[in-house]
Amino acid sequence: MPTDLKLDFYKGKKVLITGHTGFKGTWMCAALLLAGAEVTGYALEPPTDPSVFALTDMGKRMNSVIGDIRDLAHLRQVFVTVRPEIVIHMAAQPIVRESYKDPVYTYETNVMGTVHVLECVRTCESVRSFVNVTTDKVYLNREWTWGYRENEELNGYDPYSNSKSCSELVTSCYLNSFLGEKSERPVAVSTARAGNVIGGGDFAVDRIVPDCVRAALSGQEIIVRNPLSIRPFQHVLEPVMVYLLIAKKQYENREYAGNYNVGPDETDCYTTGELVTLFCRKWNQASGGNVDWKNVSDGGPHEANYLKLDCSRLKTVFGWRPVWNLETAMEKIVEWTMAYRDKKDLYERMCTQIEEFWHS
Repeated sequence: MPTDLKLDFYKGKKVLITGHTGFKGTWMCAALLLAGAEVTGYALEPPTDPSVFALTDMGKRMNSVIGDIRDLAHLRQVFVTVRPEIVIHMAAQPIVRESYKDPVYTYETNVMGTVHVLECVRTCESVRSFVNVTTDKVYLNREWTWGYRENEELNGYDPYSNSKSCSELVTSCYLNSFLGEKSERPVAVSTARAGNVIGGGDFAVDRIVPDCVRAALSGQEIIVRNPLSIRPFQHVLEPVMVYLLIAKKQYENREYAGNYNVGPDETDCYTTGELVTLFCRKWNQASGGNVDWKNVSDGGPHEANYLKLDCSRLKTVFGWRPVWNLETAMEKIVEWTMAYRDKKDLYERMCTQIEEFWHS
């Protein structure tokens, strides 16, 4: 691991994760449990069926609280009971197309949900470190072919992206008004803007890798809507470990708090078509199958064509470097999916991949 992140820092630490029943949240909880943390999650029931949360029996391995991030009274009671030291906010309505269908719910969850979490952080004296996980889509997208930096204008186009831009502004407001160095009880606060995350166990709709997996498992051709769109694809463990790194470092020294892009190297900014071609190659090699894809534009709502991140700040401040390139990431996705197909122990597979990532 090319940073000074020591997972033993988390041994015995009380960590609260919102959105723990989701794809990324489940991987985060598994990493924290391996580190020996006391993990509490607050989220709705898993957003998909099947779900990686249920398939790994994660609810039995941690303190899992089912609740709505829009319910301030319930969330506040969880903070009072658990008294977390570190809070990582991941709960969100995360799908662009879904945000067009239900913008009100998207804003309620992504904006007021952030307000509720920060209000609990403000009033819970045990919290020392807070990380708000947003997205690379918070930036005003000018369709540049170079990466966006943390000081670029925030103004996402669609309801999902825009709501996460608002979440960033809410976080900045709470920091300036209540949690900064001159406040009665300073808290280290950061936001992390991650690129497109892929990995084993993602069953979401309207995401390209889950679409590939569903097609491959059913022996069907993969449908690709926007094969020329460029995205910063990265394995889920890349941002998960960065979130843990930021939370740790700012816990120890608030000077590390700030806004950070989290994305792959330039060589792993693939077009969607290239990504699907890579999946097909890896899947066919491992399974002996003959999966292929076709371009079928469905005239759906606006989505950005070019979206890259400049992660220089993260690399400079923490000495961070991506661990798995996209080739390796796709191999791990195929490996996990075949374990799912063959009804293997998926929690064990997840822990094995975390250990492999850590020691890469």
